Amino acid sequence: MKAVYIAEFGSEDNLKIQEVDEPCEIGASDVLVRVRAAGLNRADLLQVRGLYPPPAGYSPNIPGLEFAGEVAAVGDNVSEWQIGDRVFGITAGEAQAEYLTIDSSLLVRIPENLSFTEAAAVPEALITAHDAIFTRGSLKQGETLLIHAVGSGVGLAGLQLGKANGSMVIGTSRTADKLDRCAEYGLDHGISTADGIAFAKQIGEVTGGKGVDVILDLVGGAYFPQNLASLSVKGRLILVGLTAGRTAEFDMGMALQKRLTITGTVLRGRTTAEKAEATQKFADEVVPLLASGKIRPNLDRVFAAEDLISAYKYLGSNESFGKVVLEF
Repeated sequence: MKAVYIAEFGSEDNLKIQEVDEPCEIGASDVLVRVRAAGLNRADLLQVRGLYPPPAGYSPNIPGLEFAGEVAAVGDNVSEWQIGDRVFGITAGEAQAEYLTIDSSLLVRIPENLSFTEAAAVPEALITAHDAIFTRGSLKQGETLLIHAVGSGVGLAGLQLGKANGSMVIGTSRTADKLDRCAEYGLDHGISTADGIAFAKQIGEVTGGKGVDVILDLVGGAYFPQNLASLSVKGRLILVGLTAGRTAEFDMGMALQKRLTITGTVLRGRTTAEKAEATQKFADEVVPLLASGKIRPNLDRVFAAEDLISAYKYLGSNESFGKVVLEF
């Protein structure tokens, strides 16, 4: 089968399409998926650069965390899926290939109104955002949500979920154009961080001094002190990304005074059971919103698998608004 292959770690220029062995065995609870499209993520960029290897059992040379395709074969104990079913989901690696073996509990049926390409833009962003905002952050109706890097794939997913929940959503971005485009998705207030990250003052003005209830932080680094200042009493900070660094000053007195909750989360390293729980909540609570059109895939650009270097470079340019997808 054909697969995206990292010939040498370090640069996107070392990527190529290569023939590799097809999965030779299907476990009793596994499903073989013929992948039709796969989403790209910043974790893939890090893997290409040799900075984010996959968990044991997955090839470090074949990236890919999300996919959409059709069932090609099922294990002996699998009864819920049939050959030909249209499915999508998340995996810890190897999604950017023509075939993928995955535990049946990590699959979700694609709504009829979505194509394979649209569906491939969904799982990683929406499962991550839903798990972070609602399972970890316990966002309730009427509460306020702040999203950093709101124009990213996960950021746009969180924005749509927040608005579907009836929340006021505030977003930050280094790119003013992305904030303007996010208004189409219902963003209530956009804050530019192009000239600095002193956003706490603006948060106070927007919320009447109360602060926000939940922050979805996809940036990390120096945003941390401003996050603490921006949170309301009993506010919840959910750390998902570290694109701006992994260290920051921590005013513990402010955390104590406000009785804050700070949670870090990542999907890739979780056990199959933990991923299955997040996937099931996505299937129950988010897929119906996709099927009804209340939320939609955040699809930016689509590339043929053979044009993978251009796709990776486009993602790395920070010009994308939403998801970049490869078609197989």
